Amino acid sequence: MDSANGSIMTKSLTILEDQLQHEFLAAKKAECYAGQFADPALTELAIRIAGEHRTRYDRLLGYLNSHG
Repeated sequence: MDSANGSIMTKSLTILEDQLQHEFLAAKKAECYAGQFADPALTELAIRIAGEHRTRYDRLLGYLNSHG
C-alpha cells in the first residue's frame, strides 16, 4: 500500500467515525426532545427521527466492523 492510498483510507475512516458519532448524538438528542414535548404528534415525530438516526448509526457501525 502506498502512502497516498493509506492517507485516503485514514481520512475515509476518520470521516466515517465522525459520522458515526454525529448519528449517535442526533439520536440521543431526538430521544431527549421526545420526552419533553407535550404534543403527542411532536413526541412521535421525535421518536421516529431518533429511530432513523439509530438505523444510520447501526448501518455505519456494521460497515466499519465488516471492514475492520
